[in-house]
Amino acid sequence: MIYLLAVIGALTVAVLVWRAFAPQHSEYTPGRKVIAPDDDPEFLRKLDEQRKREE
Repeated sequence: MIYLLAVIGALTVAVLVWRAFAPQHSEYTPGRKVIAPDDDPEFLRKLDEQRKREE
């Protein structure tokens, strides 16, 4: 019985340590690069179209 409790305790500690040091899941996606609005060609094109319409 003591061995069973020791194994369960060791597994519990292992899972807790694993979760504490595992990489955190976040909203960041490495394949997608964040572009500032003034560097985004699509955004600049829309601004130019708006400016031309207003003139």
